[in-house]
Amino acid sequence: MNNPANNPTAPHQEHTRAINFMRLAPYMTVLSIIMTVGAVLLLVFKGLNLGLDFTGGTLLEVRYAQEASLEQVRSQLAAAGHEEAIVQNFGSARDVLVRIPPDDSGDPAKLGTAVFEALKASSPDLQLTRTEFVGPAVGEELRDQSGIALMVSLGLMMLFVSVRFVWRLSLGSVLALAHDAIIVIGFFALTGLTFDLTVLAAVLAIIGYSINESIVVGDRVRENFRLLRKGTTAEIINGAVTQTLSRTVMTSTTTFLSACALFLFGGEAIHNFAVAMMVGVAFGTYSSVFVASSLTMYLGISRDDFVPKAEEVDERP
Repeated sequence: MNNPANNPTAPHQEHTRAINFMRLAPYMTVLSIIMTVGAVLLLVFKGLNLGLDFTGGTLLEVRYAQEASLEQVRSQLAAAGHEEAIVQNFGSARDVLVRIPPDDSGDPAKLGTAVFEALKASSPDLQLTRTEFVGPAVGEELRDQSGIALMVSLGLMMLFVSVRFVWRLSLGSVLALAHDAIIVIGFFALTGLTFDLTVLAAVLAIIGYSINESIVVGDRVRENFRLLRKGTTAEIINGAVTQTLSRTVMTSTTTFLSACALFLFGGEAIHNFAVAMMVGVAFGTYSSVFVASSLTMYLGISRDDFVPKAEEVDERP
C-alpha cells in the first residue's frame, strides 16, 4: 500500500491548497516600509518619553484622602519651583504619581522630601507610599547599556539563524526582527507612553518571540523546497506559511491574551510592559507571515539553495 508520507508528490497536493499569502507581499512590503520609516522619523523628531530609569530624577507615589485634582497638584508643584514635574494618576483617582527631573542640588532625597512637603502643605492627610531616586549618571549608563543590549540580542539572533539556515532565509528573519523592534519603539514615540526598563524587557522578549515564529516558518520552507519537485518559490512559501498558520495563530493568541491579562489586572507598574507585549505580538505574527517570507522571496531564494550540487544526477536516458 502506498504511504502518502513516503510519496514525494504528496506534499505538493497539500501545497496546491495553500493560501496565497505572497499575492499580498508587494502591498505588505510597502506598508512595512511606511511603518518602519514613520517609526524612525518619530524617534528622530519626537523622541521617546524616557522613564526615570533612563533620565534620572525622583519619583513619588502619594495617596490623597479623596479624589485628587491633577491640575491642582501641578499648580502646587509649579508654585514650589517644579514646573517640569510630570503628574499622573496611578491606579486610582486617589493615587498620584509624580516624576521630578534632577535639580541643581544633586541630592534626590532632599528633592523628594521638598516635593512631598509642598504637596502636604495643602493636604495634611497626604500619604507617601513610594519613593525612588535615580541619579543622572546612572540613568545615562542604563540608557547606553540598554541600546547595547538591544543590538547584541539582534546580533546573536543573526548569528544563530545564519548557522541554521541559508543566508537568504537568515537575512529575511533578522530584518523581520529589526522591523518588529522598530515598530514597537516607534509606537511608544507616537503615543508618548513612558519608555522604561520594563518596556525594554518587553522589546527583548518580542525579539525572542518573533525569531521563534520565523524559524518555524523557515524550517517548513526548507523542508518543502527539498521535498517538492514542482511549484514556484511563491507557491512553496505559501505552502509553508499555510502549514504553520494554525500553530502561529494559537501561539500568538495565547501570548496576546496573557499580555491582555497583565494589562487589565497587573497594575500600573507593568502597564507599559503589557502594552509593548500586545503590540509586539501582533506585529511579530504579522512579520512572520508577511515580512520574513516576503523578504526571503525577494532575496531570490530557490530550490538550488537546498539541493547540494553533489546530489545532482544526470537524468538523461
